[in-house]
Amino acid sequence: MALWIQAQQLQGDALHQMQALYGQHFPIEVRHYLAQWVEAQPWDAIDLENPQEEFKAKRLLDSLIQELQRKAEHQMGEDGFLLKIKLGHYATQLKSTYDPCPQELVRCIKHILYTEQRLVQEATNVNSSGGGPMEGTPQRYQQINQTFEELRVMTQDTENDLRKLQHSQEYFIIQYQESLRIQAQLSSLASLPPAERVQRETSLQSRKATLEAWLTREANTLQKYRQDLAEKHQKTLALLRKQQAVIVDDELIQWKRRQQLAGNGGPPEGGLDILQSWCEKLADMIWQNRQQIRRVEHLTQQLPIPGPTEELLSELNATVTDIISALVTSTFIIEKQPPQVLKTQTKFAATVRLLVGGKLNVHMNPPQVKATIISEQQAKALLKNENTRNDSSGEILNNNCVMEYHQTTGTLSAHFRNMSLKRIKRSDRRGAESVTEEKFTVLFESQFSVGGNELVFHVKTLSLPVVVIVHGSQDNNATATVLWDNAFSEPGRVPFVVPDKVTWPQLCEALNMKYKAEVQSERGLSEENLVFLAQKAFSSSSSNPEDYRNMTMTWSQFNRESLPGRNFTFWQWFDGVIELMKKHLKAHWNDGAILGFLNKQQAQDMLMSKPNGTFLLRFSDSEIGGITIAWVAENPNKAERMVWNLMPFTTKDFSIRSLADRISDLNHLLFLYPNQPKDEVFSKYCSPTQPKAVDGYVKPEIKQVVKVEFSSPNPEPSPGNPTFMDTTASPTVNQQHGFPMYPSMNDPMLDAEGEFELDDVDMARQVEEFLRQPQWSGQQS
Repeated sequence: MALWIQAQQLQGDALHQMQALYGQHFPIEVRHYLAQWVEAQPWDAIDLENPQEEFKAKRLLDSLIQELQRKAEHQMGEDGFLLKIKLGHYATQLKSTYDPCPQELVRCIKHILYTEQRLVQEATNVNSSGGGPMEGTPQRYQQINQTFEELRVMTQDTENDLRKLQHSQEYFIIQYQESLRIQAQLSSLASLPPAERVQRETSLQSRKATLEAWLTREANTLQKYRQDLAEKHQKTLALLRKQQAVIVDDELIQWKRRQQLAGNGGPPEGGLDILQSWCEKLADMIWQNRQQIRRVEHLTQQLPIPGPTEELLSELNATVTDIISALVTSTFIIEKQPPQVLKTQTKFAATVRLLVGGKLNVHMNPPQVKATIISEQQAKALLKNENTRNDSSGEILNNNCVMEYHQTTGTLSAHFRNMSLKRIKRSDRRGAESVTEEKFTVLFESQFSVGGNELVFHVKTLSLPVVVIVHGSQDNNATATVLWDNAFSEPGRVPFVVPDKVTWPQLCEALNMKYKAEVQSERGLSEENLVFLAQKAFSSSSSNPEDYRNMTMTWSQFNRESLPGRNFTFWQWFDGVIELMKKHLKAHWNDGAILGFLNKQQAQDMLMSKPNGTFLLRFSDSEIGGITIAWVAENPNKAERMVWNLMPFTTKDFSIRSLADRISDLNHLLFLYPNQPKDEVFSKYCSPTQPKAVDGYVKPEIKQVVKVEFSSPNPEPSPGNPTFMDTTASPTVNQQHGFPMYPSMNDPMLDAEGEFELDDVDMARQVEEFLRQPQWSGQQS
């Protein structure tokens, strides 16, 4: 009864949809007064497609009638008298309606309960989320379900008409045989005496005339039955095609678009269960109508009657075959896409699925699926139906897989688990196009038959575009190509055309989606962050977001042309930020500790109004994947305050010592902008204190230092132990007072640029040797 209580709370369109479920076929008063009983019955336990379960439906119908009669008998008083009459009337009405077909009652109530439950759930979701993506969904789903119900009624109606036609035709043939028998009797009268011949001839001629008149009328009636039935099938097929367009060309395309955006970090595309249930219903109804049309064709061949029906049936047969073919080929989809940045000699996986495979019994002879990598030009030729057989642009290992049927879920799918791209054949590139801008696709194809080899299908589907790389250094440029394609491609495009330029707000949406997904944070890019990115992208100084609303960014600006004065592109800088954040600074971004998207002047303006020792974290303008600490302090050589900037830290630096530990080491950093004590923000991320000496050995420790002494209020270090910080000063500071990041020395641990080459060294041994050098002797504990 709980569902009915909730259903009564529905409002607006949902309430109207719920009310529309009821009528003479099942009065709403019956639902109301028997709510608890209705919700307690095992309606779902009855298989409506199994005629042997009709007795279960009959038992439920009888119980429903008894409950109604019992409810009517217990009505007392003046108001109860009218209700008693009404409930008794409903009991009689339902019995007469459903006694010949009790399973229709089960179907009706199952539909009512399912729709009520969905409406209640959708209303709850809308209320809890305050609207959003759920808005509009109830009406769309309701319309699809209503259309299915309409199609079911239409298909049942044509089935009844077909049976009526078949019975009429069978009786017509019997009567026609009778007319032939009378004609044979008339032909045999010549051997009889004249008197007897005349008497019998008169009687036979009378019967013959009557029968032939009936046969003529009945032939016209049969022809009309056939014509009417064909016209009904035309209407049913038109509605089936329309419903298929809604599901395949709208809902399924939207799912594929969500899948594509999920590749950029968008929300998951969602499951395929609802889509599969719709596609299976479509397949079932299309197949039923196809079988009906074939039966009509058989009846027509059995008893040819001149008229337009034969041509009409031929058209119907072609139409229904076209509809089922379109459904099968459209529902062969890629459930799990292969990686869109595909490295050669690396294992990858993918899953393809046939949404109507279980309903059409394709799994009875499981088909094999083959995967091939093809170029953009080959994909274009394929969609134009040009001969591309055996064309490929590379070799994929383990590229054949048999589709498996999963009984519990009813899904038919092929799981490619161990594919590997052995080699790739690249095409001639156009203009300034690089190898990381060249797009390929994985073609999945299969062949199978349905209906006892009545129909044979050759199905194909293309993956989202993939960019093939041979080295990890190509990954960020390849990712840029994929991001642009996923974000800005149009449905139904020619492979793999994308606009060369997009508006800045469109790009912002794509960048924010990617950033949030990679950093795994609900804290995305703020409007101020996006203004900073616009200033960087367009070399602009404007801080007004409106100035960028109508600006466009080309692909060349995004990832071909270097930023002014730099040797990297806009995307390469942004991707460097993402890599740094997701590998080392995710928690600090989520805490709000990193402002990040600030230039040096903005940082200086913000800090100069704060007490000495206030600092903030911003991304480096000059280095990919770099973050620097800017802080305000006294200049030890001048009687003035100034903002200092540490040389940017990168992923390599944080692989040696974390950001929290480095900030903890720098005692002159006191407050995270605007005024948070640094320990409140960073202490929970600091490394635990090193244990005391074990077996007489003291474990060395790396500390972050800067060789410039600062004075600040409330210094933490004790007198006689001044704090140093290992960095250069801000470019605004006289470089005579700056110090290099690393002391000048010949050390095998450092490369020519003064950076750690972690890949080629024994880390433990090198750090130990580094710490034995004289300048570290005072820092060891």
